[in-house]
Amino acid sequence: MKNNYLFLALILILPISITAQYEFTPEVQVACSDVKSQGKTGTCWSFSTISFLESELLRINQKPQDLSEMFIVRNTYKDKAQNYILRQGKANYSEGSLSHDVMRAYKKHGIVPEYVYSGKVHPDSSHDHRQLVSSTKKVLDEWMNSEDKVGNWREDYEGALSEYLSETPDDFVYLDKQYTPTTYAGSLGINPDDYVTLSSYTHHPFYESFILEIPDNYSNGSYINIPMGELMTVIDHALTSGYTIAWDGDVSEKSFSARSGIAVLPTDVMREDLFDQPGEELEVTQELRQETFENYKTTDDHLMHLVGIAKDQNNTKYYITKNSWGEISDFNGYLMMSEAFVKLKTVGIMVHKESVPDSLVDKFRDVN
Repeated sequence: MKNNYLFLALILILPISITAQYEFTPEVQVACSDVKSQGKTGTCWSFSTISFLESELLRINQKPQDLSEMFIVRNTYKDKAQNYILRQGKANYSEGSLSHDVMRAYKKHGIVPEYVYSGKVHPDSSHDHRQLVSSTKKVLDEWMNSEDKVGNWREDYEGALSEYLSETPDDFVYLDKQYTPTTYAGSLGINPDDYVTLSSYTHHPFYESFILEIPDNYSNGSYINIPMGELMTVIDHALTSGYTIAWDGDVSEKSFSARSGIAVLPTDVMREDLFDQPGEELEVTQELRQETFENYKTTDDHLMHLVGIAKDQNNTKYYITKNSWGEISDFNGYLMMSEAFVKLKTVGIMVHKESVPDSLVDKFRDVN
């Protein structure tokens, strides 16, 4: 079954050279599940990380799984709400989160199949959370601003949340067997403690753990800090070894186009054939990464799923990237992100710890 998923993914990717002057040759393709759409929500962090976990299940020879992104989303919102209340409103409360938040929720609450919990209040509708944050935050703010602090804010919050996300199940039946979300998660063979998050910024020492200062890191998740070159080595080694990567980065550049399926870092961002054919790209340094992070030109806009490596006709390396905006573009929902783009615009990644090359393991073996 793993090979079938690989074949299907290649079918989705290969036709892009027919409709564009870019000519790509896939060199590495790791099995992944179908492209989904997060709809009108800011839940790319859950969609990308669940896609990553679905690839992990294929890697360990589990049956293909369609896991529920919104089960994780609902439980994470409850965690955000508690954090917001306990910090007396001095915390970020928004749609955004990160891959490590998915793993925390998975470990604490478990997971369910998509067919058990789609999260949709109306089953035939699409996901639409445009008013979710403002409506639920109003409940939290009203309780915090009340003088007597009476009443059960959790109960009121759950009610407001249920306007946009259906209630999660306590148990369910899958393949004629009864499960709870935690027992089902336990049956899959995923250990949340087996995954590490990595980044590369010089305002913290390399080979140490640090809390990445980005707004969506509401849970103060830690990253292992390594030089840019080694971060890229981890990405390449993981993919060539049959592992995928949960990717967090910036997609605000004019040279990123989900519709065209291309993300590059051109020396001339105004050239008219930017998304039609390859051109010269910027040389990325550690210093440039730091500069664009500190001046907000690189922010954590979006999370996606790296599933392979390809080369264009000029032998430039690209990362085959699975998005969660539906099957748009010549890539049917995939993008080709150039190596230069990934070097500069990667904020952080999450990988299985066994995908880290042996040459790097000893450098941060004792990092917590």
